[in-house]
Amino acid sequence: MLEVRNLSKRFGGLLAVDDAELTVPEGAIVSLIGPNGAGKTTLFAAIAGFLKPDAGRVTLSGEDITGLTPHDVCRRGLVRTFQVVQPFANLTVRDNIAVGAHTRIRGRADARRHAETIAAELGMSEMLDQPAAALTVAGRKRLELARALATGPTLLLLDEVMAGLNATEIEDIVRVIRGIREAGVTIFLIEHVMQAVMSLSDRTYVLNNGAIISQGTPGEVASDPQVIEAYLGHGASQAITREATAAGGPDA
Repeated sequence: MLEVRNLSKRFGGLLAVDDAELTVPEGAIVSLIGPNGAGKTTLFAAIAGFLKPDAGRVTLSGEDITGLTPHDVCRRGLVRTFQVVQPFANLTVRDNIAVGAHTRIRGRADARRHAETIAAELGMSEMLDQPAAALTVAGRKRLELARALATGPTLLLLDEVMAGLNATEIEDIVRVIRGIREAGVTIFLIEHVMQAVMSLSDRTYVLNNGAIISQGTPGEVASDPQVIEAYLGHGASQAITREATAAGGPDA
């Protein structure tokens, strides 16, 4: 569904994304992980039209969307959430979701009805009349998901939707994400909660210093020496291997 080829983005002398290539198949949940500052959000922004790539190509369902504006990308079925959630604080949950619905639904009453349907799917019906400002962090994260879903996406980019949540809230969001995929929406997510990445992802890409350094199943990526080095520092992979060998004895 999504193809990213040779994508690069530079800010002055900083090469934030360096010749990145990845594929997100239709119906999959694919994750993008990496240390802080690796370039993950920049890559998301370039895919979704918030930044114009300096090089490379992005295609969605075979259509070249490179350099299109965010609203044009959204009309084609790709929408992203943001790491820092900023709802319209003075509007109710219903009207916040309806804002997303207005990308495809013109009438206010129809958009609000669609908002109620989306809220029900995400377990938010009891929140509909609350102002967004009154929501907890978990509630705001769920509202961000609801607003994105109200646009009718085929591909949803989630930027650290679990950041700041406790273990129970993370379990709830994981269930919600699985439900979104079961409803037919493909998902590409950035996440630091490794337990969630391991349980959700069909495939994982690892970005470090702007470049893709590893890809595969979550298990394959977690055991990749390059990934261990990226997260834990130079020499970490060898140190872990030595410790494992010592723990297992000379024949390990």
